Amino acid sequence: LFHFNAAAQKTNFTKVHGLPDITPLVSSVQETPEPIPTTVKGTIPTWIHGSLLRNGPGKFEFGNQHYNHWFDGMALMHRFQIEDGQVTYRSRFLCSDSYTQNSERNRIIVSEFGTLALPDPCKNFFQRFLSRFEMPKPTDNASVNFVKYKGDYYVSTETNYMHRVDPDTLESKQKVDWSKFIAVNGATAHPHFDPDGTAYNMGNSYRNKGAFYNIIRVPPERDGPEDTLEGAKILCSIAPRDKSKPSYYHSFGMSENYVVFIEQPIKMDLFKTVTGRLRGKSLNEGVHWDPNQETIFHLIDKQTGKEMPVKYYTKALSTFHQINAFEQDGFLMLDMCCSDDGQSINNFLIQNLRQSGEALDEMYNTMSRPFPRRFVLPLNITSETLLEQNLNTRPDSTATAVCRTKNQVFCTFEDLHGEDLKDYGGLEFPHINYARYNTKPYRYYYGCGFRHLVGDSLIKMDLESKKFKVWRQPDLYPSEPVFILSPNAVEEDDGVILSVIITPVKDKSTFLLVLDAKTFEELGRAEVPVNIPYGFHGVFNSSA
Repeated sequence: LFHFNAAAQKTNFTKVHGLPDITPLVSSVQETPEPIPTTVKGTIPTWIHGSLLRNGPGKFEFGNQHYNHWFDGMALMHRFQIEDGQVTYRSRFLCSDSYTQNSERNRIIVSEFGTLALPDPCKNFFQRFLSRFEMPKPTDNASVNFVKYKGDYYVSTETNYMHRVDPDTLESKQKVDWSKFIAVNGATAHPHFDPDGTAYNMGNSYRNKGAFYNIIRVPPERDGPEDTLEGAKILCSIAPRDKSKPSYYHSFGMSENYVVFIEQPIKMDLFKTVTGRLRGKSLNEGVHWDPNQETIFHLIDKQTGKEMPVKYYTKALSTFHQINAFEQDGFLMLDMCCSDDGQSINNFLIQNLRQSGEALDEMYNTMSRPFPRRFVLPLNITSETLLEQNLNTRPDSTATAVCRTKNQVFCTFEDLHGEDLKDYGGLEFPHINYARYNTKPYRYYYGCGFRHLVGDSLIKMDLESKKFKVWRQPDLYPSEPVFILSPNAVEEDDGVILSVIITPVKDKSTFLLVLDAKTFEELGRAEVPVNIPYGFHGVFNSSA
């Protein structure tokens, strides 16, 4: 199940030895549905009014049946309510159909990304045999992120189902199906937003003629209190390079005028997906990495919905999260965290995350690391553009963009970091001052360093100097950093960083960490008396 990655061994990564066992970080916990107080140490600024909402897996088995993949665990929502320098914590399992049906039967009824639900033992042999020919129903276990549409909060995964939730109580209010509004079979958990609240997203559709990638737009205003995704439209449909093997994508880029879709060579074999149940295989078995294919950047005009005729190519790479994208002087800068190998999605099997000793070290040391990189895409390509010449004229930029034909530009990246970032395992879960600097030139980004299978440090990178500041302490594992702008902020980094810090060590506590975003010094922490598993993503819901 785990593919050793020979390519990573050739790369100049810092090898590590003696990695701590992190099994408790990927183990089931109980929910805490009523708010409980925390113990504040240091000072939490009194200007912070609101709640950090986070999402991630929190239950990894039902009865004696266990999930195989980290992405399969049941969604557990978390809320850290911050008011007057004090913090309360609550958590609640999402009352999805998956969770409810599994709980009622005390076994896994609904298949997830890496786990195929076994046929019902109560059915007779013939019924069990026939069940293998049924198409797997998509899960509504929305465990990846909190997202906002038309002022409402939803929890989302990558299927067609989201759940509208109450951001105060974390109660599930309504299951919402994207496919009831537009012809898509799912959507990412990472929408982008224009300043007016217009949301953009991407989702696949599977038709008789094969798969298509779709750019989705959701208007910012609602027509009534019951409104959900009414008014959503498909802005553009893009045909995959191979319609029977579309690319997997977790997110996409967006500049002021363009949506940027990254078609990477992590492929989903639709035949394997459709026949998986018959063959006794889960969805992740149909996902594979093809290092011989190039990565393609597609640009879609947000106003017209037209796909630009020029395509931008680069070598095979894998990306989960973009940092930012902006246009300047006839170029589009696309900044993202990427690695040179796309097999990492299969590395996050529960059995791998729960390894210890030499097996854990070996697994980590053979994985490709994610690093922040910039591609510079020239926008003004015409029939007069010279071929085989670097079109990137930006000063101090080492990225290249060379026209191979009038509609094909081959690009190489520049690093958005110095060599010293390798000592911290690269960087993922990137975050910026989104409210003011998304789609604009910017200077700072924040993220987690990965000297383990999960984040083990917080990093602030200065793009001007390529120097970074670090928060790191032994046996403590930070979540994705979330930036909050301070009142009367003038400079880009005027604000704080929030991160949930968890630990597998019994004599240390879980806490919400508050850092000064400018100095990266700790201001305060709010210690929580319960265990929290390592989660994925979240947002700050301001009540100011």
